[in-house]
Amino acid sequence: MRAGLLAAAALALVASSAFILADQAAAEREPVSVEIPTRVDDFRLVDHTGFAQSLRRLTDVKAIVLMTQVNGDADSRVAAKSLEALHQQHADVEFLMLNSSIADTRPEIAAEAAAQGYTIPVMDDDLQLAGEQLGVTYAGEVFVLEPRMLRVLYHGPAGEPLAAALADIEAGRPVANADVAGSGTSIAFPQRGQRAQHARISYAKDIAPVLEAKCVTCHQEGGIGPFAMSEYAIVKQFAPMIRESLRTDTMPPWHPDPLIGKFKHDASLTGDQVRMLVHWIEAGAPRGEGADPLAAVKHTAPEWPLGKPDLVMDIPSFALPPSGEIQYQYPTAANPLAEGRWVKAATLMPGDRRGVHHILAGYIPGVPLAGPASASQWEANYGEYAVGGESFQVPQGMGIFLPPGGHMGFQMHYTPYGKEAVDSSKMALYFYPEGEMPERIMRHTVIADNFIELPPNTDKHKEIAYLTFPKEAKLYSVFLHTHYRGQAGRLDMILPDGTKQELINLPRYDFNWQRTYDFVEPIVVPAGAKLVATYFYDNSVRNASNPAPDEKVIWGDQSWEEMHYTSIYYEWTDERVGQEADATKQMRAMRVMGMLDDSLDDRIQVAEIRGRFTPLLKPRFAELDKDGDGGIDAEEMKAANIPLFGR
Repeated sequence: MRAGLLAAAALALVASSAFILADQAAAEREPVSVEIPTRVDDFRLVDHTGFAQSLRRLTDVKAIVLMTQVNGDADSRVAAKSLEALHQQHADVEFLMLNSSIADTRPEIAAEAAAQGYTIPVMDDDLQLAGEQLGVTYAGEVFVLEPRMLRVLYHGPAGEPLAAALADIEAGRPVANADVAGSGTSIAFPQRGQRAQHARISYAKDIAPVLEAKCVTCHQEGGIGPFAMSEYAIVKQFAPMIRESLRTDTMPPWHPDPLIGKFKHDASLTGDQVRMLVHWIEAGAPRGEGADPLAAVKHTAPEWPLGKPDLVMDIPSFALPPSGEIQYQYPTAANPLAEGRWVKAATLMPGDRRGVHHILAGYIPGVPLAGPASASQWEANYGEYAVGGESFQVPQGMGIFLPPGGHMGFQMHYTPYGKEAVDSSKMALYFYPEGEMPERIMRHTVIADNFIELPPNTDKHKEIAYLTFPKEAKLYSVFLHTHYRGQAGRLDMILPDGTKQELINLPRYDFNWQRTYDFVEPIVVPAGAKLVATYFYDNSVRNASNPAPDEKVIWGDQSWEEMHYTSIYYEWTDERVGQEADATKQMRAMRVMGMLDDSLDDRIQVAEIRGRFTPLLKPRFAELDKDGDGGIDAEEMKAANIPLFGR
């Protein structure tokens, strides 16, 4: 069925692409009048640094200045220099540039920004949807917006007219010259002014197949989506919300930067699909002719997405209070297996989706030790669930062994949501057939920094951590995790020769939708390479989810505290079932080095020691730095006998 849906979506895309080409030809023939809006809708775009920028969060400034930019254009470069000068003079104004040129790619925009010395972010409007709604016509064109309602306060060129407008705004006066004629190199928008053509986009042939292939998985009866896309009338009702979600890149919830890495189960829409949906909605979302594909089939979410499990384990129930702080819960369930089995897939199913933030699962041999059965007792991990997460599957020929007996331990993070509730979550396991075993072993570990410190009232605060691999491995998946203040994250590999390989970039982090990303092809990690996790945090008033921007924030379990946590699944390339050669403990033993060594030079300098490590290391620094080179290296770190926090 899924193959059929994808084929239908492909046909719709071909049809819409042909339609777009026809629109482009029409645009070249017919002049289009452009009207500057009185206010604009929010949008989110990735800038030349790979970081997502949006308008709605910029509520702490007096104005937002947007200026159009085109690579290699003289007018654009002159205007950008003027804008950079104003940027230095107006700390209470946010400055952004917008590149809507069809010819310029983001890597090319980044190269232009570096060559010209731009400090202002340049957003890549690759689909031209932002430029279309603004009414952009030329390079160097400026729009000044009021931050809260996004009203257009000034439109015109950079230079003196813009400086005068900003002076009026900062003085609390109406802008004297709010619409100033300007000129520059023309920017073409082939889809602009084609609403009549967009109204002919077919709901039945073009729109519904895309929704069915990409959206109905969540937006169906029993699905995680807030409404079911069961017929045209529902789509029409929610069309404005769908358009906003597309413009702000919140739906579909697929967050990797498309320029970095290739991942399985890609839930994103193509650029042509996004344009087609937005233009269809802006044309009034017409029903058109033809049967309704969404109404033709009743879509219902299956109980278990991977089919009937081989084993279902009930996680002990937990009663959620309506409010207050809930410490992590560590329930256990006895493992009923009399013989060990190789696990090839697992699904962690939350009982109460509103109250369950995340679930982790791991095997505990024998009887759990007294106290919380935390991850420190686990010998192997069997997947993880967070909001939006999916089932865990290993590639064919790989597995994770589950011994007989013992217990499965769970880490349960609950969040009260205003009323009492009882959560009864479950875990489903899928095994290789009896008597069959995989050839290779999937391993798991975490890159973490337990000693992050987020200064108050700070946007885009950076923290890094890494793990050094003692021997060659293959990386299969990655799960990036922070809390309310998480803003963006990435994972890079630093090869032994110092070369950096970008593995995944999340230009924006979404606390409300977290998932594991599986590489289409596993990443070879050479011996001595570092996997470096970099996170950015917004501990400012710009972050609407920030409970206390005036406070310094450190690592903590609760969502109003913070984390720097990256879960990875990998294999040692020299390891086989029956010939185990696990070096995970050896790698974890040097995790403290990766938490503190922000310079990535394999040494901990005095300035890098922070948090709980301060009393453990600083008084002993001279003693531990035996070679006197001003840094504690790996061998010297071993002699420090510092306790390892976490697994």
